[in-house]
Amino acid sequence: MQFDNIGEFLAMGGHALYVWLAYGATVLVLLGSYIAVRQADARQRRRLAWSSREQTELTKLK
Repeated sequence: MQFDNIGEFLAMGGHALYVWLAYGATVLVLLGSYIAVRQADARQRRRLAWSSREQTELTKLK
C-alpha cells in the first residue's frame, strides 16, 4: 500500500484506530516486560549480595 501524503499514512486507509492501538499495545507490553526483567534482576542481585555477605560472616565465625 502506497500513501501520497502523511495524512493518508496516519489514517492508514481508514484503519488508523486499530493500527495505532496495536502499535501502542505492543510498545506497552515490551516496555512492561523490560521493566519487569530489570526489577527481577535487581532483586536477585540484592539477594545474592545478602547471601554472600551472610556466608562470609558464617565462615568467619567458624
